[in-house]
Amino acid sequence: MFTKQRYARLKWACRRGMLELDVIFMPFVEEGFNDLSEADKVIFESLLTCDDPDLYAWLMGHQACNNPDYKRLIDHILSRVRV
Repeated sequence: MFTKQRYARLKWACRRGMLELDVIFMPFVEEGFNDLSEADKVIFESLLTCDDPDLYAWLMGHQACNNPDYKRLIDHILSRVRV
């Protein structure tokens, strides 16, 4: 379960070193995160531990993500956020 403190840490983790990632993750965590299942929330939390260059490549479609859970969640994020 995501407590207010855990959600605050997650929101902070969405602030990345790349503006391109910020404009995807910040709106999603504020508007779409609560609609995720508990399992997907944990996957999203794990996704944020990945390196920025990998996240950028996956989100921009420059590289395929080999993790099927991450891939599914990335597709969902991109369907919810206009880039």
